[in-house]
Amino acid sequence: MKRTLRTALCATLMLLGAACSRHTIIPDDELAMIFRDAYLANAYISDQRVTTDSLRIYEPIFARYGYTTDDVHYTIGNFSKRKSARLSDVVERAIDLLEAEGKIYNRQVEILDTIDNVARRTCTRTVLADSMLRIRSLRDTARLHRTLDVQPGEYRVTMRYTIDSLDRNQRGLKATTWLERKDSTRMSYYTTSLRRDREEETFTRLFTVDTTHRRLHLNLLDFYARPERLSMFVEELRVEYTPPTGEAVEELYDRQLDIRIFADDFFRTTQPADSL
Repeated sequence: MKRTLRTALCATLMLLGAACSRHTIIPDDELAMIFRDAYLANAYISDQRVTTDSLRIYEPIFARYGYTTDDVHYTIGNFSKRKSARLSDVVERAIDLLEAEGKIYNRQVEILDTIDNVARRTCTRTVLADSMLRIRSLRDTARLHRTLDVQPGEYRVTMRYTIDSLDRNQRGLKATTWLERKDSTRMSYYTTSLRRDREEETFTRLFTVDTTHRRLHLNLLDFYARPERLSMFVEELRVEYTPPTGEAVEELYDRQLDIRIFADDFFRTTQPADSL
């Protein structure tokens, strides 16, 4: 990291130090700040592919600190005459500033990411829940065939089940799920075999829904061949909905509006007497 920053800053200095004439000498601390800002300007120009053929992009930076391009030229050139100071020390100081700010921004990104995750968890709600389902006949299978209207966000389908030894469907059972678009076509079609003779197997499927979808179809018990005697127990069937992250964050903030930060006495002191 430091090597990359040092190379970039040195390249900047070569551009800035193209001419030297007698002008104001900039203090080292401020020069380090200027170098930092110049590096960020270079990084932005490179990232955004901005075309520039002059050093005028730096003039607003110098002006912010109260200096001119000639002042910067003169200060850089003057380092060769100063026995107690080295330009490399200023460059290192600018690098330290960039790295320190980078850590702060990384931490802020982590905090925002945490807020997003908290908002998503807080706003997740159950839209379908059923439990203790005993499936022993074809009529019972209707309890595992569900259709839900959907809206943008994520839908997580979870089923905890057991197919015991009394089941006679030798070719096995399967679960099928899909999304229906508004034009009635299917997408995200998924089929998987249900495991038997093991307690509390879990089927899980996550769907990402956008404005082109209108329904979620769950056919959580189907057959590969002619149905035989069934023996299946569903301990829990659940569908959870999580809104898009932006909506979840807004909803979380709205919920916090009711939290009382200040005591009532604080507001009373700010109100006119006749309004009490």
